[in-house]
Formats: sequence, C-alpha cells, structure tokens
Amino acid sequence: MCERYVLPDQLAAEREFLPGVAWWRFAPRYNVALTQFVPAVRLHSGQTEGVMLRWGLIPAWVEGASTGWHTRSVHAQRMGRSKSCRGAWQQGRRCILPMAGFYVWKLTAAQYRQPFFVRLRDRSVFGVAALWDHWSSEGDDVIDSCAMITVPANELLAELSGPLSGMPAILRRRDYAAWLTGSAEAAFSALSPYRAEWLTAHPVSPRVNSPTADDPQLTAQAG
Repeated sequence: MCERYVLPDQLAAEREFLPGVAWWRFAPRYNVALTQFVPAVRLHSGQTEGVMLRWGLIPAWVEGASTGWHTRSVHAQRMGRSKSCRGAWQQGRRCILPMAGFYVWKLTAAQYRQPFFVRLRDRSVFGVAALWDHWSSEGDDVIDSCAMITVPANELLAELSGPLSGMPAILRRRDYAAWLTGSAEAAFSALSPYRAEWLTAHPVSPRVNSPTADDPQLTAQAG
C-alpha cells in the first residue's frame, strides 16, 4: 500500500512521459497525500495529455456530495469487480502517475511504524498505473479523480510493510503505451510486481507522518 509519495520536477516528468499536450502545472512535492491534486498522463482524442487529477477516485455514478468518496488504490485483480473502480476500468479510463519515490511503513518489534522512502535505483522519475473517472454534480461541479493500481508486494516491500500490503504497479517504460492505449488484455499484462533488485529503500524521519510536512529533507536517510 502507498499512502504518500513524492512528485518529481515537471520538466523531468515531461521528459519521461512526453505528453502531447501539457495542461498540468506542478512543482516537486515530498509528501503527497490523499485528496490532493496530482499530475497524471492520460489519453484524450488520440493523444496523451498531462493533467491534474484529485488523488482519491470518485465514481462517475455517485449522486449528491462527492466528499465521502476517496478510493486511494485498487488491486489489479479486483479492478473489474471494485464498486468504485469497475466503471473506470471497463471504460478504459487509464492513466499514469509520475513519481520520484514513495513511502511505506514497517512495524518494528517495539510496535513503532518506521517510515521508509522507496525509489528506483536507476531512474529518478517513473510511472505508476492508475485509473481515473469523471464526476459531475447537478450543480455542475466537476472533479476528475484517480486511484492507484496495486500489485502483490515484491520481496523488498513484503519485508518492509508485510506480504499482504501490496505495492504500487510501477510500469516499465516499454509498457507505458500498452497501459494507456492498449486493449484491456494488453494493459492488464503490463501490471506485475517491480523487481526488488531494481528498488532501494532507507528509513526516514517520522515527520513524514504529518501531511503538512513537505520539504526535501523528508526523503533523507534517518540518522
């Protein structure tokens, strides 16, 4: 499970994903939390676009107030059955969330949740598979929102946060197009646990537990 993550620089994200149109505007952030707006790459009218989506998916079919819906993530095996994400999956509303890393928590023998920062060894920017949906109210309020896809935890993430915790569905570069533009079968085949040896993790300050903390030192190794 990924509760918080780190945003890269916008130019670095654009070099990585090459969106056809860049509507998004964002700066590096070091403690992204649920219900905040985050950059995403999705397909629109045959080309990719960089947009800002609310993290916490609100299904299109929700009537009335949207505030009670904030689906953070959905497991790849449950996309087609999930009450909140089934429609987005069936309609091919797939997107990619740019990241520079993410946080997980390890429960120690002293029953303390030690946060760890996880990143890729050889890439400063990477993409995580996600679904998005478009919600609108009778009063014409509109929110485009997203939920991260998770897959079974690899050996590193299972050691840190437990074998049942899962991990973000990190995409290989060669699978970006399959996830965004491929058939449902091709997109699903792009989802698998990222190899543990391609990741690295280190403990960080418990300041990351507060969503109000947001500075580069959050990712520094705890002394």
